[in-house]
Amino acid sequence: MNQDQEPKQPNVPEGNSEQSSLVNKLQSLGQTNVPQMEGSSIHCLTIVGQIEGHVQLPPNNKTTKYEHLIPQLVAIEQNPKIEGLLIILNTVGGDVEAGLAISEMIASLSKPSVSLVLGGGHSIGVPIAVSANYSFIAETATMTIHPVRLTGLVIGVPQTFEYLDKMQERVINFVTSHSGITEEKFKELMFSKGNLTRDIGTNVIGKDAVSDGLINEVGGVGQAIAKLNEMMEQNRLKKTNDGLEVIQ
Repeated sequence: MNQDQEPKQPNVPEGNSEQSSLVNKLQSLGQTNVPQMEGSSIHCLTIVGQIEGHVQLPPNNKTTKYEHLIPQLVAIEQNPKIEGLLIILNTVGGDVEAGLAISEMIASLSKPSVSLVLGGGHSIGVPIAVSANYSFIAETATMTIHPVRLTGLVIGVPQTFEYLDKMQERVINFVTSHSGITEEKFKELMFSKGNLTRDIGTNVIGKDAVSDGLINEVGGVGQAIAKLNEMMEQNRLKKTNDGLEVIQ
């Protein structure tokens, strides 16, 4: 045998390759069969954990990075195969400006969108929840409404407090203009004392969020997808009618 000649690699049986593929799926996803979204015209956007702003959070924090979501929203708007957006929320809140940036992008989409609050849609998660065309909340889900707060070093000058006040007004204006809640009611929930331990604010649960006009309806995944499909069908009919009017 020549030294230059490489030894032949043993043939791997097909059964072993399938087995290794299953092992890889189990290691990375925890299950062997993952449902595929092929052929679906709905894009699902998940916003979980803490919404990360310009400062990177510690690695042990579960975060949603706004620089990841913004390109996705641009792609959703441009992709003709995507006809609707489903937003799943289970967030504790986070950076105000990052949350408002995501909210403004969702609100400005030309395609129908539906949001679903599961578990929690707290703090800056509230504007994101109401930014969709229609919103749902699970019966046991909660939404915490409280004033804008700062953590870390604060420069103690009047301008700092004016800036905070203006930021808070931006949040209030966005929420009241994209939901059925009045400014008076939202401020009442925001500045209520005694609802949160050693804090100011209100924890709104499921049906209360609907009765206050913050969220449209109590429901789950099935209801959210059904509503989105209905809105997508209406959008298709509108485009068809607009096309017929142009031809005539």
